Amino acid sequence: MSFLARSSPRLFSHSRRAFDATIRSLRQPHAPPEHDEFDPSESASRHLLRSQHRSPLTQDFILSILRANPSLRDTKSYLDNFGIQQPHRHKNIPLPPSFLDFPPPAHNHTSDQQSPTQKSPDPDIKTSRVISSILNPVYCRTALIKLQGPFSDRQLDSISRGMVYLEKLGLVSVMVIEHDKLPRGDDRERTAITEEINRVVAALEAQGAKARPILGAFVRLGPKPGDSDSSINGTSLLEAHVFPDDLAPIRSALRAGEIPVIPPFALDSFCRSTRVNADHIVAALARGMVEAAERDAKSQSQKPSDPHADYSEDINLTPMRLMIINREGGVPSYARSGYPHLLINLTSEFNYIRDTFDPAWLRDHPSAISNLALAHTCLSYMPPTSSAIMVSHRSPSSLIANLITNKPAVSSSLPHALLQGNRKLTPDTPTLLRRGQPIQVIRDLANVDRAKLNHLLQTSFQRTLDTDAFYKRLETSLDFVVVPGDYVGAAVVTNEPVPSSSSSPISYLDKFAVLPSHQGDGTVDFLWVALHDESFGLGHPFSINPNGGKEGKGEGRDLVWRSRSNNPVNKWYFERSTGHMRMGSWVLFWCDAEKRLRLEEARSDSPLSHIEDWESGRLARWAEVVTKIPSAWK
Repeated sequence: MSFLARSSPRLFSHSRRAFDATIRSLRQPHAPPEHDEFDPSESASRHLLRSQHRSPLTQDFILSILRANPSLRDTKSYLDNFGIQQPHRHKNIPLPPSFLDFPPPAHNHTSDQQSPTQKSPDPDIKTSRVISSILNPVYCRTALIKLQGPFSDRQLDSISRGMVYLEKLGLVSVMVIEHDKLPRGDDRERTAITEEINRVVAALEAQGAKARPILGAFVRLGPKPGDSDSSINGTSLLEAHVFPDDLAPIRSALRAGEIPVIPPFALDSFCRSTRVNADHIVAALARGMVEAAERDAKSQSQKPSDPHADYSEDINLTPMRLMIINREGGVPSYARSGYPHLLINLTSEFNYIRDTFDPAWLRDHPSAISNLALAHTCLSYMPPTSSAIMVSHRSPSSLIANLITNKPAVSSSLPHALLQGNRKLTPDTPTLLRRGQPIQVIRDLANVDRAKLNHLLQTSFQRTLDTDAFYKRLETSLDFVVVPGDYVGAAVVTNEPVPSSSSSPISYLDKFAVLPSHQGDGTVDFLWVALHDESFGLGHPFSINPNGGKEGKGEGRDLVWRSRSNNPVNKWYFERSTGHMRMGSWVLFWCDAEKRLRLEEARSDSPLSHIEDWESGRLARWAEVVTKIPSAWK
């Protein structure tokens, strides 16, 4: 089985070489590789940190990148967003003076020879275009930051260092400041907010960034004129709005290579500046910046192409990330015993998480629900590829990992027992939020859209489906189908009878697929978690969900499936299955019913052995049934 696109090995190999060559070039700027190649025997981290010329700040930056541990897909996605683009359409925003101790990208127009006696780097050495695009991103993107303070000077320094790291990687911040400890309506609130803005600016500049305080209000209170409906994009009307022309202060700061730092002030109907909840400012900016970017793109496309035109001031204002930095971290989860959610599918989980939030959590997470609502509102306007992260000030390095991989610190689809023992899961673990997809569980084959399911399976597996035989088998064996979105993925589960036995049918995962265009955006994890809740995880309180399935009611069943032994996805299956058994060219995987395991553990005075009495013979039964299931492909 496969849910990953069979991308060209040559492309993956090239991306891997490019990433490792980039890391090596940081240590040896005087001799950048002529091609995107590297010696695989070299350790990037060992070479990067061995140099005596690296400052502690540089080493911390490099380590933060290495800890992100990006996959080949992550690396390619990062290069697509921040690498070399069409130069006449994108803005090369000036970055703060480099603290990486290497020269700017060299011009690729002269010989690659260098005198052995030359001590300083030759500015004309040829440099890989891919490497240069990572070290000095030519296409900077924007991020909306809600800084929910107040923070101590030391905490601000840590946060500011994270902002500088993001800027080095091409993500320029637009920061909105909140002061939770300052009562609204206080006589000196404007002075206190201004002082807090100046503290943040000073902290950013102390870390090498350039920042600009924008103290004048430009966001307007009230719904935007023309918003007559009760909701926009499925969310309630915003309490504030901003017109594209109102964003001039932000544009000016970004064009100057400065981080705009904005107070929570807005203009009322009498044009008076008043303090409001910072969430209103952030939500208004999310919508306004997207609309301004769309207007800019439309205006640019209508202009005739002028090879002599100056496009140096073009800035894509569309926010790529929403980052909520606070003192409390992410949203608590029942499944994590109060530790934060790892990944949230806002489309299908927002209402349920909000409605079932434990009031006891409010003591340590007083703004969790309001921040969840803010992310839900902002992501409804931002592009589907955007994401939000709720992170404690204690985890600034998580911001780099989120930018490069756009994934949670730990995969949310891993088994609960494995997550509970994972040292990465702490009260400060960030929560990643995505717009996501609605999830539905279909139990009647008549309600399955066959044309869309055919397209999904054939596109994902890149094989031709024998539709007549496949659906004829499902008519008698289908248990349920989990479908995210408009068939962007699917998990098909069947009931397979055991010959010559009175035992219950085997719950068999017949197909698990995700469209290539949705691989890497969280859909795979969303689909696996929904599959868990309907099968081997059934019966747990945290398996309750509003996706149209059993909503956590019932008894879980062992889930079994097979995969070709040479399937590259097997590593992913190994991590999520309870066990596996090799059967020639096949590998048999299974996930034990979690509720039954807990009951058996409670009955036993000692830990469960490798094979309990009630497990005896089941592998033979599974293997006998699974190997006889016919192929669905022509």
